[in-house]
Amino acid sequence: MYGLLPLFDTHAARLLDARATALLGGDGYVLMQRAGQAAWQHLLQHWPAAQRVTVVCGPGNNGGDGYVLARLAHRSGRAVKVLHLAEHVPGTALSQRACTDYVAAGGEIAIFPDAVPQGDVVVDALFGIGLSRPPDAFATALIDAINGQPAPVLALDVPSGLDADKGSAPGKAVVASRTLQFIARHAGLWTGEALEHTGELALEGLEVPGETFSTVESSASLLTPEALSYWLLPRRRNTHKGESGRALCIGGDHGHGGAILLCAEAALRSGAGLLSVATRESHVPAMLARRPEAMVRGVESGDELKPLFSGVGAIAIGPGLGKDDWGRAMLKLALAAGKPLVLDADALNLIAAEPHALADAILTPHPGEAARLLGIETAEVQRDRFAAAQAIAERYQTVAVLKGAGTIITAPGQTPRVLGAGNPGMAVGGMGDVLTGVIVALRASGLSAFDAASAGALLHSLAGDAAAEEGERGLLPSDLFPHLRRLANPEAID
Repeated sequence: MYGLLPLFDTHAARLLDARATALLGGDGYVLMQRAGQAAWQHLLQHWPAAQRVTVVCGPGNNGGDGYVLARLAHRSGRAVKVLHLAEHVPGTALSQRACTDYVAAGGEIAIFPDAVPQGDVVVDALFGIGLSRPPDAFATALIDAINGQPAPVLALDVPSGLDADKGSAPGKAVVASRTLQFIARHAGLWTGEALEHTGELALEGLEVPGETFSTVESSASLLTPEALSYWLLPRRRNTHKGESGRALCIGGDHGHGGAILLCAEAALRSGAGLLSVATRESHVPAMLARRPEAMVRGVESGDELKPLFSGVGAIAIGPGLGKDDWGRAMLKLALAAGKPLVLDADALNLIAAEPHALADAILTPHPGEAARLLGIETAEVQRDRFAAAQAIAERYQTVAVLKGAGTIITAPGQTPRVLGAGNPGMAVGGMGDVLTGVIVALRASGLSAFDAASAGALLHSLAGDAAAEEGERGLLPSDLFPHLRRLANPEAID
């Protein structure tokens, strides 16, 4: 699909490397030299004034890529030092060959911690994808030294110490300024803790033959802004409001009216043709004053809610819902309505107390809510966000949108999708209420649950990025509204 880029786990990455090597004649040193050359060119592009280059090499083929880069930098006249641990002599045939070529060209090697060369750029070629356990004490000290020095860091393929599948670090990990991936994008680098370590991500395909990818499946997909034009098509000239979808937003117990107001306005700004809101009677005046376009009903009992289900294409419930008797009653009726659902906030917390499969629902938990849905600790969710999202989808038989840095969207039988958008300014109360409104509008318009969740999460994050152009600190959920309208019309964007 247009706008989706394949992401691969480490097993697939190794298969791709082996297939590419075979297709290029069977000599792995061809790929290693291409990787080192690409990395050197990347360094020159982003730090052209660098004269002192320190390359930290490990014992594997990632270290071999570093030795190739070091040789090329040395031949260009730069002052180059390779640094490695005493026990990290080249341990593969390819890394030995690359090291031999570097030394034969006059390259110097220093041993850590006896010497720590100072550089204008430090290249991390320590472990790459070859480490999924905590580094030992010596490697940890070396990683600390890399992170403690002032020069920018270029990581080759993966910042050392980072788990390229899970996106978390089991111990210390390099904090890179830029990370250059080779051949394929690694799934774990796009979510969670990984975003603290990778810096700017780039890909160098190394000109491998196209057949390299023919039989290797991706483990996830990266959602890019271009995907919006696939889902958000121009409206027909001869259309009517019912065609754009009718949504119902339920929530806003006493003291929480702002949450359902944000949800409702987001649904309207994302294209809902008709929007009904069921909330506490006391919130109706504020809702009408803010958004008279919404059809607001004060609902104090289930009998008052049931008539609102008629003709609705999708229901959002959770923003400001609360966990008292009113919220429980509203949720019970919504679950029994037989309509597509988008569940957030306290709707998730209430469901977590009595887990069961749900029909045609989209769950939108943040990591804490995800932990409650699974009965685990939040740290466990963040340790492997892909596994947590998939576990929620399987446990509740729904679409799951695991929010946070690198939001993940998945469903039973679907390849997970990861957002390549969003920013820290969006970590503020009410932002999830806006997301719920965006998704319910798209679900009501006729998109499938998985596509509505994907398109909604992408639209929401892109609007957050646009709003953050004026600064992340102080960003409010309502700042997204003008950008939601603009981005929901991709055909109108130059």
